[in-house]
Formats: sequence, structure tokens, C-alpha cells
Amino acid sequence: MTLIDGKAVSAQIKEEIAAEVAEILKNGGKRPHLAAILVGHDGGSETYVASKIKACEICGFKSTLIRFEADVTEEKLLDAVRQLNADADVDGFIVQLPLPKHISEQKVIETIDYRKDVDGFHPINVGRMAIGLPCYISATPNGILELLKRYNIETSGKKCVVLGRSNIVGKPMAQLMMQKRVPGDATVTVCHSHSKNIKEECLSADIIIAALGQPNFVTADMVKEGAVIIDVGTTRVPDPTKKSGFHLNGDVKFDEVAPKCSFITPVPGGVGPMTIASLLNNTLLAGKKEIYK
Repeated sequence: MTLIDGKAVSAQIKEEIAAEVAEILKNGGKRPHLAAILVGHDGGSETYVASKIKACEICGFKSTLIRFEADVTEEKLLDAVRQLNADADVDGFIVQLPLPKHISEQKVIETIDYRKDVDGFHPINVGRMAIGLPCYISATPNGILELLKRYNIETSGKKCVVLGRSNIVGKPMAQLMMQKRVPGDATVTVCHSHSKNIKEECLSADIIIAALGQPNFVTADMVKEGAVIIDVGTTRVPDPTKKSGFHLNGDVKFDEVAPKCSFITPVPGGVGPMTIASLLNNTLLAGKKEIYK
């Protein structure tokens, strides 16, 4: 069993990006600029945005954080998005999700200029990804592809089961694993809360990508010997022994599943760090105008 070390791969990618940024600046180019909008004080969102800002420093990016209280009006938030769209110095930006209930996430996403949508959530980027055109690919699925590539995990002709059908992970992951590319060329089955025979589907899978948000959902009796397991789940589970009061739990019952696997990602330290690395890579592409001129 090989543990897929997302933390190490993420650090390697950041080094590669930093070296490229140094080269761009040496040649008189512009420093990539990533902006983020954060609404309210959700603990997970605060931590994630802080990680993004720190990663920008490591890579030599300029970063801007725009904060609003949770009671901000939808129109005020949309105005902030339009201002970032119009700011020539900002190469890419994100609006950290989730947003308060009174704000339409879809309306916010659709207001973002797709050429600056480094999260890859805008319908134009999602549509281009679906038909295999150059675009900003959603950060978590893109990070998973990078892990599969860097660990030389064979995907062509393999059966891949994606657990979950969210717009952020499940659906794009299934699309990407089907594409005529490497990693890709897999036969893909998507299972969700209304799927029957999930255990049987998983037992026939060479690769399982678990993105349900249900701790310990995938157990040893659902996994065949030698399978590759990618665990996207990160649920906060109360834990009085931890200073934070919780620990992060994946969708896979790691201790019992790991011995059966050829490769497996841990939680934390697997897919999570790759999400930020992918976001930085999308911002670098945006700065270089490599996807959209």
C-alpha cells in the first residue's frame, strides 16, 4: 500500500510555481494577483482563505482579501464582484463558499467574469471542461488528477466509481475521468444518495473517488484488493482530545480500508492541500493569459 502524500506534492507544485513567477518577474512580467471575497466568519472558510493567502506569499503572488459581514446584501456583494471583474491588476479571484442563505450562490458565480474564475465554477468553464476545451478546472478535481498523474496511477480502461454528485467535486470528477486524456479514459459510474447496490458498484471498481461528506462511509467490505482510493471527505467530527475540539474525518474508514489498497489518500494531508495548489496554478495561467487571451 502506497500513501498518496498530497502535502508533499502540493509543496512541490508551489515550488514550481514560485520558480516560474520569479522567471516572469525577471523578464519584466507582471506578478500574478489573486483576490478573495470572504463573507461572515465561518470557521472552515476562515482557515481555508488564510491558507490561500499564505500560499500566495510562498508562490510570490500578490493577494487581496475583501471581507464582508454575514448580513451583507446580495447587491453589495455583486458590486464587489463587478469591481474585481473590472480591475485590470486582478488576474483571478474567488468568492469563498458557502455564502449566507439570503444570497444566491449561483447568481454570484454567474456574475464572476469567467476569464477570472480561477475556482472553475462559472457555467462557461464547466461547459468547456465537459467538452474537453481549455478552461479553469475546478480546484479539487484538478488536484486529484494531478495526484493520479504524479503517482503514475493507471486510469485508462479502468473502472472508476465516483461517490457523490456535487457540482464542485462529483460531477466534474466524473467528466474528467471520462475524458480522452491521461489521467482519464476510465469507465465511470457515479453513485449518490438514491443509488442502489453501492457496495456492489464499489467492489467492482479499480478506483474509488469518495466525495459524499459522510464520515467512514466506505468500509473494507466495499473495496476490492488493489483498488485505488481517493478520499475527498473532510467532515469535522467532535473530539475532546484535540485542542480545536474536533478532528477531520474522511469518507473512507482509513484503518480498515488502507491494507487492501494499492494507493490511498489520507485525511488530512491527501486531497486537501492539492485544492489550494490547483487554485494557484489556475491563477498563474490567468496571469499568463494562457487559457483566455
